[in-house]
Amino acid sequence: MSMEESEGKDKSFKVQDRRRFSAEGEARSGEPEESAAPEPQPPPAREETAKPSANAPNVEINFSMFLISLSTQALAALGEMADPVTGKNQRDLDAARQLIDILGVLREKTRGNLDQEENNLLEAILFDLRMKYVELAKHSAG
Repeated sequence: MSMEESEGKDKSFKVQDRRRFSAEGEARSGEPEESAAPEPQPPPAREETAKPSANAPNVEINFSMFLISLSTQALAALGEMADPVTGKNQRDLDAARQLIDILGVLREKTRGNLDQEENNLLEAILFDLRMKYVELAKHSAG
């Protein structure tokens, strides 16, 4: 018999039933209780992918701020204020019309769901932007 064969025969293993309950579902007696499994830990909190810079103002984003943001974009497209990226006043009436139309859709879809302040803000923004657009469209056509 070779050395490998004798080693294989000498090695054995023992199967030990570590279940705490018998096949009938009764608790086994006389066996040490295993410590309870550790409770699962919640996954670590994910870091925010976009962290505000130290200089960024801490402004609560709400519906009114959303309306003002769209209004600011429309004013930049109308050439009423400098584009924040280029720093120049550039006029893009198509983009302005699209933003004004978006605000109009928002007014229709939120009708009856806004508080008085939000409704007044939206109406004022739409009125002002539409008047500026009509004035500029007349001058560019004539």
